[in-house]
Amino acid sequence: MKHLNIAVTPDSRAQFNNNASFCVGTGRMGLALQKEYHDQLFMAQELCHFKHIRGHGLFCDDMGIYQYWKDREGKEHMGYNFTYLDRVMDDYRAAGLKPFLELGFMPDKMASGTQTIFYWKGNTTPPASHGRWAELIKVTLRHLADRYGEEEVSTWPCEVWNEPNLPGFWEHADEAAYHQLYKTSVKAVKEALPKMRVGGPAICGGATSLDWVRNFLTFCRDEKLPVDFLTRHAYMGETPQHNARYLYHTMRTVDSIIEEMQATRDIIDSFPEYAGMEMHVTEFNTSYHPFCPIHDTNYNAALIAGLLARMGDVCASYSYWTFGDVFEEQGVPSRPFHGGFGMIANGLIPKPTLWTFAFFNNLSGTPVYRDEHVILMRKADGTYEGVAWNICKDEREAVTLELSLPVAGKGVLTTETVDEQVCNPLKAWHDMGEPASLTDTQLRFLRNAGMPLCRTEAMLDGQVTLTLEENAVVRFTAAAVSGDSDEGYDYDWYNQNR
Repeated sequence: MKHLNIAVTPDSRAQFNNNASFCVGTGRMGLALQKEYHDQLFMAQELCHFKHIRGHGLFCDDMGIYQYWKDREGKEHMGYNFTYLDRVMDDYRAAGLKPFLELGFMPDKMASGTQTIFYWKGNTTPPASHGRWAELIKVTLRHLADRYGEEEVSTWPCEVWNEPNLPGFWEHADEAAYHQLYKTSVKAVKEALPKMRVGGPAICGGATSLDWVRNFLTFCRDEKLPVDFLTRHAYMGETPQHNARYLYHTMRTVDSIIEEMQATRDIIDSFPEYAGMEMHVTEFNTSYHPFCPIHDTNYNAALIAGLLARMGDVCASYSYWTFGDVFEEQGVPSRPFHGGFGMIANGLIPKPTLWTFAFFNNLSGTPVYRDEHVILMRKADGTYEGVAWNICKDEREAVTLELSLPVAGKGVLTTETVDEQVCNPLKAWHDMGEPASLTDTQLRFLRNAGMPLCRTEAMLDGQVTLTLEENAVVRFTAAAVSGDSDEGYDYDWYNQNR
């Protein structure tokens, strides 16, 4: 077992930029019309309090925004329908969320080609007419401004397309064509809403991803185009191995992901015009595949804790992909646990990673200590609270943290523990025989199996011992206690006299 001793003084300080609540990902926007999606979203919000939400498919045909037809004489007509968009945006706002808009994909009747991606066939070709694409953007944004107020909608970040450096998401991964799309899009956005912030290129990892960042900023500089922030994605999966519809792979380290993000940060800062500009990671996760069982595990929760503790050092925000398992890129999931991206399984079963975000997003106070296992905060009232984790990639050993905190006298330690033994609904489902359809009793049990173990322990003079089992994520608080029991109330009586 690994032992670590941590001494905190009243003057202790640490660097920690906690931006985990800024944004969360979703599947395509049209999924928000489903009740299960709505229920998962509100469950995530109740615990994690995200501020923005980002997903694909704003202009896909299932949202019905772009309307095109020909009359009997063959004359072309164009119109717009915002029925579904209004429903989705109203639901987001009711959940306390602002959109982080992604402009894409291409409406079929506006597209220059037939290439599509995913089960739901999002068109990933350039527009046949950049003028019509620009008009679509302007009309949509003006509608949103009319409905929700220009000042409000202007605060919603706007990103042009998704992963254009990958040929599946952008025909031929044509860099010049993407630059033209960005040019058309950013001009349209600024014409409709001059104060709206716009960015790109939303690239994902790959041998040429850093070249795309450099070339994008060069293009914007040379063309004198607005760019308010840069976006990219980050995934930890290494060489994949397939088994039927499922994908398995080992994971990169937290260090390697931070180094990759820092390399992008360095490119931004190498441009005098863009030095210090915000970088938003608009998707991140362990695996990049929606049928990868790691997403359902405690290992996933511990890895994400390691990332959340450090990504704010280099990124303005980092959006987990995704909040829930109502998701259909590779088809409709047939089982409650299937390796889906989400932190909530279908049936409203909390996965361990949900608690990682709940723990981090509810941290407050002044950072006083941080290392590869723990982040610790001091609140204004002298209470300490923190999150601790134990990523077990190779050596599967427990870690014991001995903390010495400046809390005099009698105190209490509270812990909420998520690990392989006490909060592992995936194991419970597996032991049940992996049923595809759950009975009411099984569903109730799995929901309870996904809850953290809550404990209290007496503490004296700020001496705390935390044991982190394999892939544990633990929220803890340490505080002094004072006060007297109500006269006649004796907590110990039954222990002494029964």
